[in-house]
Amino acid sequence: MRKTVIGLCATAALAASAAASAAPVVLTFEGIADSQPVSDFYAGIGVTFSPETLALVDTDAGGNGLFANEPSPNTVMFWRDGDYAILNYAAGFDTGFSFYYSSAEVATVNIYDDVNGEGNLLGWILLSPQYDDNNCTGDPTGSYCNWTAVGVAFAGIARSIYFGGEALYTGYDNITLFSDVPGRVPEPASLVLMGLGLAGLGFARRRRG
Repeated sequence: MRKTVIGLCATAALAASAAASAAPVVLTFEGIADSQPVSDFYAGIGVTFSPETLALVDTDAGGNGLFANEPSPNTVMFWRDGDYAILNYAAGFDTGFSFYYSSAEVATVNIYDDVNGEGNLLGWILLSPQYDDNNCTGDPTGSYCNWTAVGVAFAGIARSIYFGGEALYTGYDNITLFSDVPGRVPEPASLVLMGLGLAGLGFARRRRG
């Protein structure tokens, strides 16, 4: 029986006027409490998330996330309500965008040149269901155990990412700006690169109505 993504028992310089090619910025979501909004956790580096975007901590670390083999220690991103989540980076970034994902549903990710998922479409990624493809080898305590690296290169300056799909069935980790290959290097929320301000899943059952 398929399980849903939540268990509630619930990148190296930024020009003043525009983004320039920079070292990859990796968002790992480590340090956000279980089932709490990501919101402005990364605001210090100019990244914010729409209200429905939450963090989820692995059950192995005391959270409600029934996932395994996640790319960075214990926390991933997902959403519980609605059919989308949005990442905004008003300063803009170029080159590429990437991440790891685990999903039980088809989902889409679109890159736009304006904030809030508006403006011109610069690139997109279609995600296929694959959450249990490896039968949870390596860490058998989570249902969402297979994580796939995906990314897209694009031309132009991106300012928002629109994550689309049914709530609770897709988790994201190591979201990476300025690269079409996701990074695995954890970074604290207060990370400042080059002296400038850079950088479902809890998988419990839900009735489907």
